[in-house]
Amino acid sequence: MSVNRWVGLAASVLSLSTLFATPPAAPVKKTDAFLDAETTGVLTIEATECFDDPVYDRRANDRVVVYVPCVDGADNQAYGFVHAPDGPFDRPAVAALAWSRCGQAFDRLWHGAGRAGLDFYPVLPTAETWADGDRVIMCVVYRPTGKLPDSVLPLALGGTQGES
Repeated sequence: MSVNRWVGLAASVLSLSTLFATPPAAPVKKTDAFLDAETTGVLTIEATECFDDPVYDRRANDRVVVYVPCVDGADNQAYGFVHAPDGPFDRPAVAALAWSRCGQAFDRLWHGAGRAGLDFYPVLPTAETWADGDRVIMCVVYRPTGKLPDSVLPLALGGTQGES
């Protein structure tokens, strides 16, 4: 095969590889509106457990959160819970408490290099779950640029990475 044919073949392979290459995902910012206590499956997630973002499930006819072993890589990991005080449901006040308390825990658990590429969001009760006595806020860590490769919790909390 001549050199020109090899160059042409290499150029074709290179152009095909760019055609099928997946561009990196834009960073995602999850807020307290991303999911809530009424999202199917979220109430089964325990502290330190990982789960994927909710997806629509035809059988449930709803968006569903599914537990994923952290070692398999997941979109999110629960790192704690905050209990809101009793009283009438005031979503802005509950959200402010959630961001403050989950943020404090996030700052205690991750700092320096262990914090790089991570962010957090709270999962809030809704007016309906609040009326049923739900005062629990879940604190969740995630990577805005993709899945967590494993548990990102410090070893003392059941993580495997030891980042703190």
